[in-house]
Amino acid sequence: MAERQTVLVVDDERTLCDVLKLNLELDGYCVDVAYSAEEALKMPLYKYSLILLDVMMEEMSGFEFTSAIRADEKLKNIPVILCTAKDTENDLVNGFMCGADDYIKKPFSMKELLLRVKSVLRRSCVGQQLDKANQLITYKTLEIDLEKKECYIDGEEIPFTKKELGILKLLLSNCGKVFSREEILNEVWDEDVYVVDRTIDVNINRLRKKLGKYGNNIITKQGYGYGFKNE
Repeated sequence: MAERQTVLVVDDERTLCDVLKLNLELDGYCVDVAYSAEEALKMPLYKYSLILLDVMMEEMSGFEFTSAIRADEKLKNIPVILCTAKDTENDLVNGFMCGADDYIKKPFSMKELLLRVKSVLRRSCVGQQLDKANQLITYKTLEIDLEKKECYIDGEEIPFTKKELGILKLLLSNCGKVFSREEILNEVWDEDVYVVDRTIDVNINRLRKKLGKYGNNIITKQGYGYGFKNE
């Protein structure tokens, strides 16, 4: 069975978010929601196949958000569809100039939206075949090859389990951010699998040992969780 593609909906209208989430899920997508661009930027954006984004939000606009991720080497190829109530040529131009892949005007029919999502994903490299540059996560001489599901230190492969590699990928992709045990469980383990907090601690300890000179880069924030420090 093919892995379901994941869509992030970013809009400060909570009711609209609920409607979009429901319809996208019914169409077979996994869907997460953020109620502002600022909230979305704190999320692991690398995992999304597509971002559906409102233009007019209170602080950071959809244009600014799109420009921000286009400037990030790891996120620049994620497809973005902008949604707006505005209907001027300048807005259309601004949307495409900042790097949007498509633009849909409110109010829109759900059928049109779903067709646009399918169309953008079909022609996009993200969600289907990432380029090699986006398949690598690196820190100094530590490298994770996402395509091969392998990890190397100083060019030597380190034998990690699937879960260990999943945790390392999450932490390394978000240097400086601390993840709670619950967040790590949600990102790395399947939803229908019961896992106790102690399982996370055991995997973290094994990771530190296998990482050798980089083991101390995995930090423990007492009462909060774990992160990877960039020093």
